[in-house]
Amino acid sequence: MGRYVVRRLLQMIPVFVGATLLIFLMVNVMGDPIAGLCGERACDPATTAQLEKEFGLDKPVWQQYLTYMGNVFTGNFGTAFNGQPVTELMASAFPVTVRLTIVAILFEIVIGITLGVLTGMRRGRPVDTSVLVLTLVVISVPTFVTGLLLQLLLGVEWGWIKPSVSPQAAFGELIVPGLVLASVSLAYVTRLTRTSLAENRRADYVRTAVAKGLPRHRVVTRHLLRNSLIPVVTFIGADIGALMGGAIVTERIFNIHGVGYQLYQGILRQNTQTVVGFVTVLVLVFLIANLLVDLLYAVLDPRIRYA
Repeated sequence: MGRYVVRRLLQMIPVFVGATLLIFLMVNVMGDPIAGLCGERACDPATTAQLEKEFGLDKPVWQQYLTYMGNVFTGNFGTAFNGQPVTELMASAFPVTVRLTIVAILFEIVIGITLGVLTGMRRGRPVDTSVLVLTLVVISVPTFVTGLLLQLLLGVEWGWIKPSVSPQAAFGELIVPGLVLASVSLAYVTRLTRTSLAENRRADYVRTAVAKGLPRHRVVTRHLLRNSLIPVVTFIGADIGALMGGAIVTERIFNIHGVGYQLYQGILRQNTQTVVGFVTVLVLVFLIANLLVDLLYAVLDPRIRYA
C-alpha cells in the first residue's frame, strides 16, 4: 500500500505540471489583461508598460510560468489586479465552496444511492419506472433553470428560504443551493447505482450468500451493495472537483461568494493571477480526490490489492 501511494504521488507531479501549464497558456492568450484594467478607454503606452512590468507581463510566457510555479511552491499565488493577494481571495472563497460541495455530496450519497438501491432491487416495477423518468427529467433540465425556478418558488413566492445567501453562507442556507448543484450528479448516481446493483444481483457470490440462508438485508448491505458501489465511488470522487470548479452558475444565482464567483470575476476582468491560482488549487483537489477514491476501492472490495 505504501509503495502504491508513493508511486501515485510521483505520477501526480507531471500531471500537475502539465495541467497548470495548459491552464496558464490558455489564460494568457485569452485576451489583454491590461486593457481590462483601463476600462473602456485604452491605456496610454507609458501606463501599459508600467503595469506590464509590475505584473511581470513584459516577460516571455515560459518565464512567467516558471516564475509563477516557483512562487506557488512558496505559497505565493500572486496578487490580483485590485492589489489584493490571491491567497486572501482563496481564504474567503474556498471555505464557502467546500461547505456547498459537502452539502451537494451528501445529497448525492444519501438520496442518490438510496433511490438507486430502491430501483435496483425493484427493477421493472412502477417505482423503478417513475424514478428513471424523474432522473431523466432532472438530467435534461439545465442547472440554471432548476436554480432560478427553486429560487423563485421557495424564496420569492413562498418565502421558505432567502433568495440570496448571506456572506457567512452557513450550512442551513446552502441546502437549496447544494441541492441545485447536486441535481444532475444525483440523477447520475441514482442510475449508476441502479445499473450496478442490477448487474451484481446475478453474480455467483450473491447466489452463494442467499443459498447459505443469510438474511436479505445482510446480503444486500454486506455483499451486494459494497461491490456495486465501486463505480459510484469513482463517479462521486471525480465529481468533488467538478462540483467545486463548476459551481459558477449556482453561486451566481444564489449570490454565493465562493470559488465559482471568484473565477467568474477573474475571467470577466481578465485577471490572470486569480484564474490561474484558483484553477491550480482545483487541480490539486482533483488529484487528491482520485487518489483517495483508488484507496477506497480496497475497503469496498477486499479482493483488491495494491502492489
